[in-house]
Amino acid sequence: MKVVLAYSGGLDTSVIVKWIKDRFNAEVITFAADVGQGEELSGLAQKAKATGASAHYTVDLKDEFVSDFIYPMIRANAIYEGQYYLGTSIARPLIAKVQVEIARKEKADAVAHGATGKGNDQCRFEISYGALAPDLQIISPWRMADFREAFPGRSEMIEYCRKHNINVQASAKKPYSMDRNMLHISYEAGILEDPWFDPTVPENKDMFKTTVAPEDAPDKPTYLELEFENGDCVAIDGVRMKPSEVLMRLNKIGGENGIGRVDIVENRFVGMKSRGVYETPGGTILEFAHRNMETLTMDRELMHLRDSLIPKYAELIYNGFWYAPEREALQAFIDKSQDTVTGTVRIKLYKGNLTCVGRKSPLSLYDANIASMEGVKSEYNQDDATGFIKLQALRLRQRARKQGVSDKIFAAKSMLVRE
Repeated sequence: MKVVLAYSGGLDTSVIVKWIKDRFNAEVITFAADVGQGEELSGLAQKAKATGASAHYTVDLKDEFVSDFIYPMIRANAIYEGQYYLGTSIARPLIAKVQVEIARKEKADAVAHGATGKGNDQCRFEISYGALAPDLQIISPWRMADFREAFPGRSEMIEYCRKHNINVQASAKKPYSMDRNMLHISYEAGILEDPWFDPTVPENKDMFKTTVAPEDAPDKPTYLELEFENGDCVAIDGVRMKPSEVLMRLNKIGGENGIGRVDIVENRFVGMKSRGVYETPGGTILEFAHRNMETLTMDRELMHLRDSLIPKYAELIYNGFWYAPEREALQAFIDKSQDTVTGTVRIKLYKGNLTCVGRKSPLSLYDANIASMEGVKSEYNQDDATGFIKLQALRLRQRARKQGVSDKIFAAKSMLVRE
């Protein structure tokens, strides 16, 4: 049996390499996706082979990650439950895709991952595997009773590594788990499982890696101009960049200004509530600027229809349905909606806050003459509003005449005093 394992080099996947090899008498090939986690990838090939892997792949996916996954999601302004920028969620379908490609190349029988049996990632990985390679077997150790019996806690995993000379940097009391990529860093579990715990107080705030605390950000605001073409940011302050360069630049500037911290209790796909803390500096700026570009260039009814679909689109990504036909169909509609989202947005960053202070576009739908309150002549005739309003109120007038006005409307006691 030959297995391709999604591998990070951390405690769990280091144990899983040898465990799968022994449990299934399998050849294990490890794969690490470079989606911007930086130094975490150093020395993974040597470590994986020393742990028992027959071969290792580290694949640079940073450009594809931003261009083909993050940017399409930004076009939709997708935010799960109004707060979560989907940083971990959007990386999983790309990782699964390349893992399947490696499995095909290596003629593997199965793919495996180290996601917990209580989380969302198991769904995201395995739904993607199913969509892309339904013939491959899937090995999920954390959902296997003998694995959980062997490793009820971190101390048993650390002892297993010591016994088998597996080199891992881990302690029995890690305060939280962390996942990093170009879009965000997520923190959960451990000390964060108490939703009342405050990670921002001075004794805890070292947890954050990419953003300063808003109160520690510069006392002077930073201004940026983001240029968009068909919904995608293509330049910052007049300098054209490829998508991955845009995101890296915004991550740096946003982090320096305390932008992008979120602390939420979210609803996992598997049914439980979970507390997560996130840093998404560049993604927060991108989404904010993109939304403000749309306000100038997108038709009202098109925007409202698209906005009505955002919760569903975000839910599909969160739950792992990137490769589902409904997500693909929604993407086609969303991408069409971006045909006119072209222009420049100027934003101000100050101590964790974002303010739009300017927007312009050759395709702007804003007409100063129509909008002006200064009596400027335009094709808008205020007299026309009389009939418009009367027709809008027609059904309500009929309701009042035929059915009466609800007593509840006037039920509250009011202090009406005639003077």
